[in-house]
Amino acid sequence: MKNLSFIIMLCMVAIGQHGLAQSKVYSNENNIAINGYDLVAYFNRHEAVRGGEAFSYTSEGKKFYFATAENRDAFKADPQKYLPQFDGYCAFAVAMQNAKVPADPRTFKLRDGKLYLFFNDYYEGQPFNTIVPWNASETQLLSKAEANWQSLK
Repeated sequence: MKNLSFIIMLCMVAIGQHGLAQSKVYSNENNIAINGYDLVAYFNRHEAVRGGEAFSYTSEGKKFYFATAENRDAFKADPQKYLPQFDGYCAFAVAMQNAKVPADPRTFKLRDGKLYLFFNDYYEGQPFNTIVPWNASETQLLSKAEANWQSLK
């Protein structure tokens, strides 16, 4: 009986951690994840597409927007497949600054079935698209980002 109680407790913890992983995804002040971009569209259309309230899904207090009901349903069926790496923060900043920097959802890359987002705005008065230096040293930066993420997440 003790073993059964322990197994049930472990299952509850695992289920709770699955939900917590989703809740850490970057969201704006209105708790809209990835500023309203459709996470599934990155994979099936290979482009950044804004979603909308009509096809939304709320999980752990975060609202995810989708462009179609099909995309919403695909996400609901397997969120881990579509969630961005580093909780949607800029992959380059995680690697180079060991920091969580909001990304521009329009600047993205798919690699090995995973979604990476990047900062693309002005930095110190100059335009700076972090996907450019990322692409120049992707293997090294990815390794560094994965190591840094262990302490950031």
